[in-house]
Amino acid sequence: MSRSDAETTLAAYYAAFNAGDPAGMLALVTDDVEHRVNEGGIRHGRAKFAEFCAHMGVSYREELRDLVIFANDDGTRGAAEFTVHGEYLQTDPGLPEARGQRYVLPAGAFFDLQGGRIARITTFYNLSDWVAMVSA
Repeated sequence: MSRSDAETTLAAYYAAFNAGDPAGMLALVTDDVEHRVNEGGIRHGRAKFAEFCAHMGVSYREELRDLVIFANDDGTRGAAEFTVHGEYLQTDPGLPEARGQRYVLPAGAFFDLQGGRIARITTFYNLSDWVAMVSA
């Protein structure tokens, strides 16, 4: 896989995210994908990632803007930086009550890629900043 191939795969992943297309996202991950979320546990496998996507689609409406994608020369690692523009739709356990609050939050992600698919997703954002935004 080349740098260009990795960047194309990651761009397709984020295009599917912005389109609200979890099936499109799932098509781009390996069967044994490792999903690491900021201040959360590790999900292993496509089924667990699908559960996460379904939950996110109910609790949040998000669009990623200002997307910049990076990849190493051999296309095995990648990163993305973006701004999340979102709306908090349904209360997540342990988080503030959802009332349709809007938020804008800088975030980023790191990836491992294998065989043209995403094998690891590690996402970072400042949870304290998000809580402050939806609590105001």
